Amino acid sequence: MIIRSKAPLRLGLAGGGTDVSPYSDQFGGAILNATIGMYAYATIRPLDNGKIILHATDRDEHYVLDSIEQLVIDGRLDLPKGIYNRIVRDFAHRPLSFELTTFVDAPPGSGLGSSSTLVVAIIGAFVEWLKLPLGEYDIAQLAYSVEREDLKMAGGKQDQYAATFGGVNYMEFFANDKVIVNPLRVKEKWLHELENNLVLFFTETSRLSSSIIEKQRANVSNKNQNSIDAMHSLKEQSQRMKEALLCGEIDEIGQILHYGWQHKKQMAEGISNPMIDNIYETAMAAGATGGKISGAGGGGFMIFYAPYTNKYNVIRELNKLGGKVMRYTFTNIGVTTWTI
Repeated sequence: MIIRSKAPLRLGLAGGGTDVSPYSDQFGGAILNATIGMYAYATIRPLDNGKIILHATDRDEHYVLDSIEQLVIDGRLDLPKGIYNRIVRDFAHRPLSFELTTFVDAPPGSGLGSSSTLVVAIIGAFVEWLKLPLGEYDIAQLAYSVEREDLKMAGGKQDQYAATFGGVNYMEFFANDKVIVNPLRVKEKWLHELENNLVLFFTETSRLSSSIIEKQRANVSNKNQNSIDAMHSLKEQSQRMKEALLCGEIDEIGQILHYGWQHKKQMAEGISNPMIDNIYETAMAAGATGGKISGAGGGGFMIFYAPYTNKYNVIRELNKLGGKVMRYTFTNIGVTTWTI
């Protein structure tokens, strides 16, 4: 028997950072994101030899462990270990023996939510294997709890919900980890137009998002008004983005992205740098009307909106900078599991 799972990565289009505590607890956050046809994959093969085999093929890491109730969190593939520990503690109540193989289409630190999406994919595989009675909100909340509470990894809440639900979603975040996911019924032709005009560019760099997020959290805790006002503006940006998508005002999205980018850079030190600024300026000079870094900032993927046929010139100029323009498609399907 083989159990498989896949969960989609996401593009954060607006509101990024407002899903991070303590801002979301104090003021409420709002995010607009869309999942794309790049995935995190998990495969479980049950064993009966008292062993746990963890194999992260994209990271070229492979470990064989004894099957015990709680694995040691030691910096080596802690995500699957943390998930296993929670599954055993809350559901299985006994050690499990299995081989877990994982792969992610984007590298860590890419800004597409790869770590949280991988957590959702692994949890999905366990849900499929053990027939756990968990719905979409349950899976997303469990993924968040494992990362942020059990493993103490800094970050927000949007990635787990995007990967679980899939599609274009306007998400609202409140105190006490309350989240409301509002799926948007965007007309197909407008999604096609957005997909056609939105350029996804990998800077060929990655970053440790936790350091930027910790600075952002500290700015809110220390009542840095400039940073807090920037987050207020990003929450407003997500509302404007929602209206533009639902009303078919697709070419307004470039300006909305540009508005958000100007404010996002004010949230915390390290979100932008000279390399990112140069990429942004190059895209704008080539015909983009707006863009942003995907995720916390500092590196990874960037997105640019290029109306009409401007994207071809934008792509040509970006390719001169040493990164890579990536093809993608939107997907409206979240975490998917099956057994063979």
